[in-house]
Amino acid sequence: MIATVENLNQKIEERTKAFDDKLTGKDGKRHIVLCGGTGCLSNHSKEITEKFHEVMAAKGVQDLASVNMVGCFGFCSQGPFVKIYPEDTLYRLVSIDDVEEIVTSDIMEGKVVERLLYVEPGTDVKVSKQDDINFYKKQRRVALHGCGVINPEDINEALGMGAFQGLKRALSMTQQEVIDEMLASGLRGRGGAGFPTGRKWQFAYNSQSDEKYVVCNGDEGDPGAFMDRSILEGNPLAVIEGMMIAGYAIGAQNGYFYVRAEYPIAVNRLKIAIAQAKEAGLLGENILGSGFSFDCHLRLGAGAFVCGEETALLNSIMGKRGMPRPRPPFPAVKGLWDQPTIINNVETLACVPFILREGAAEFAKVGTERSKGTKVFALGGKVNNVGLVEVPMGTTLRELIYDIGGGIPDGKKFKAIQTGGPSGGCLTEEFLDEPIDFDNLVAKGSMMGSGGAIVMDEDNCMVDVAKFYMEFICDESCGKCTPCRIGTKRILEILTKITEGRGTMDDLKELEELSDTVQKNSLCALGQTSANPVNSTVRHFRDEYIAHIVDKKCPAHVCKKLMEYYIDPDKCIGCGKCAKGCPAECITRTDYIAPKHKLASFKIDSSKCVKCGACISSCRMNAIDKR
Repeated sequence: MIATVENLNQKIEERTKAFDDKLTGKDGKRHIVLCGGTGCLSNHSKEITEKFHEVMAAKGVQDLASVNMVGCFGFCSQGPFVKIYPEDTLYRLVSIDDVEEIVTSDIMEGKVVERLLYVEPGTDVKVSKQDDINFYKKQRRVALHGCGVINPEDINEALGMGAFQGLKRALSMTQQEVIDEMLASGLRGRGGAGFPTGRKWQFAYNSQSDEKYVVCNGDEGDPGAFMDRSILEGNPLAVIEGMMIAGYAIGAQNGYFYVRAEYPIAVNRLKIAIAQAKEAGLLGENILGSGFSFDCHLRLGAGAFVCGEETALLNSIMGKRGMPRPRPPFPAVKGLWDQPTIINNVETLACVPFILREGAAEFAKVGTERSKGTKVFALGGKVNNVGLVEVPMGTTLRELIYDIGGGIPDGKKFKAIQTGGPSGGCLTEEFLDEPIDFDNLVAKGSMMGSGGAIVMDEDNCMVDVAKFYMEFICDESCGKCTPCRIGTKRILEILTKITEGRGTMDDLKELEELSDTVQKNSLCALGQTSANPVNSTVRHFRDEYIAHIVDKKCPAHVCKKLMEYYIDPDKCIGCGKCAKGCPAECITRTDYIAPKHKLASFKIDSSKCVKCGACISSCRMNAIDKR
């Protein structure tokens, strides 16, 4: 039980030394850690961990090294990862079959297994240490502090990396001083809107009430986004500590985590962290003898995207239907159970302990004038290095895509990057050297959002991309307001007509007018930003829309109604594999005899073809293509 500041100081000192000894090898042992994020767990990292225990026990070397699981390493396309301290040797794409070799070669003989090292593209140089890989070089971990380093289910390791030092300092300050520290840091909400966190806290602090609440928005719903999930999986105590500091600052005694039920690993680790904090006396009554009491509660979301909107989220916590309400009054004045409530997302709260522990100036020295600190992005799509990255605000899109992301696979041409999920827009090559910050992305027709960043190449159809996001919005609209309920449906109908070759130039004009109407008249941000993908693709890729409408062609060969498969008779050798594998039985033999072959060729009946692509996959002569 850590009941006093003196006890906490002693515990932190002990655990910091123990953890430092572990990382540097001063404890005389070696330590094997494996990625325990959702991505690697789905790729058998838990089974790999068990295999390490099994092999080391069988060889009688279980005392040479410990084996443990940590949070997400971030470099998802190269997982599962195994890292060995104190050498910092990083192995990637590890399978169960590799375990015995790692134990025998590295743990027992001290020899690095070179075939499992990361190889930098274009240089063929093998890299053994994580910090020497280009993917990590330009990153700076603030919100992701401790992720991929500590065991998220062990409060002692979290204490060894600075947990609760921010809270300890906050409790030595007045509430207004804590808020002033947040204001000085320049931290803006990482959930998408970018509202200054300190100002939100100030509003709630100024609201007079006997009861106030802090809510953590973990209802991460953007397609391709997994920032909040990874933070909760990798260092849940940091988010709990951030919530407690927020509670102290505004005078709240209860906090609610609202997390997607689709995040079972994050939910389980959050439960463990709350229980361990309570057992240690760092959560509950009279924390550290300060007179401040705080408790955390957990609520699971049912997967409704609209519940990411703060007023809909509050309704859901209270057991009501998750639908937004008009504002004002804002939640900081009238929120949960009509009491003053501040709502911050996971990443925002994860930054708070750093600010109180290291100081506002340390946080604010990174970033741009109006966007301080770092931002976590889920980098995905057509990029070599898929994963979770945290970069200083002001990093350019080019650095994100090419230096960290490793560029576009297979030498394809970059086409666009979608930032901000369904609420954001697509930015083209002309914006690659633009610095990433809240205001600049909005000025260019997109937005930061919660941090999704989907890269697209020449094979993506931008009309189809707009249609995909509008389908998502239509499914997730709560239906409360007419502009969003009806308007987004009509936009989707127009986009569907265009992708099927039935669109007209009048449809394109109507699409732009309808998008403007929906944006200006919807009740909440879901509808207000729903047309961003449409507007940005029409603005930057108008020629693609015209090609679909006028030429009845999809330049990227994606829209099935505007595409046909054909067989080049001069390449076809008449083997018939395509016909045998065709589910629609639309491929037949012809009488054409290719000049270089004795066998006849085949042809595709476009009227029967379902465009499944089975023929292309089966043809070893690359004789089948799309047009």
